[in-house]
Amino acid sequence: MNFLIATVLGYLLGSIPFGLLLTRAVGIDIRSVGSGNIGATNVLRTGNRWLAAATLLLDAGKGAAAVLIARYFLVPGAESPLAAEFIVYGAGIGAFFGHVFPVWLGFKGGKGVATYIGVLLAWNWVVGLIFCAVWLLIAVARRFSSLAALTAAATAPIFAYTLAGTDMQGFTFAAACALLSFVLYFKHWQNIRRLWNGTEPKIGSEKPKA
Repeated sequence: MNFLIATVLGYLLGSIPFGLLLTRAVGIDIRSVGSGNIGATNVLRTGNRWLAAATLLLDAGKGAAAVLIARYFLVPGAESPLAAEFIVYGAGIGAFFGHVFPVWLGFKGGKGVATYIGVLLAWNWVVGLIFCAVWLLIAVARRFSSLAALTAAATAPIFAYTLAGTDMQGFTFAAACALLSFVLYFKHWQNIRRLWNGTEPKIGSEKPKA
């Protein structure tokens, strides 16, 4: 029961469309800008860096909040250590799916990078920081935001399994990360196609659209 509560609560928190709410507050519908995505990268295309930064922090924060709420309020009632792990992972997965597939927006949400980071930091801050470091390294070296996200997502399950231990705990953690990474890849399929075709815009190459 606590697993179900954690997952549903995580979904509800994750489905709060901060990018849409923040841009609407300044008279912009983010869905009519750039790719129409509600995430921080598309918010940046409005030319408002503060809104983009706020969206990034809030989207990451809601993922972390879902996990932390579950850990401190629902895990104490778990029947076993394994059940406690599932509660925490359920909250994070719920938050991620809420952001990517929010029911309020016809299941058309963001691509999940910021929320993935927030969830990872709450699950295991070391793996979360590694994800950020990989993203930053690829972004600086290749200047493709999508490639940076895809690379970080690909390595996350590996680091999760390695750092959490090669036992059931490590496998469960890695499996949870692999699920999020798979969905993130699915949401980036157009970016993958453009990267393959050599038409993916680099960071800073697109003009703001307001």
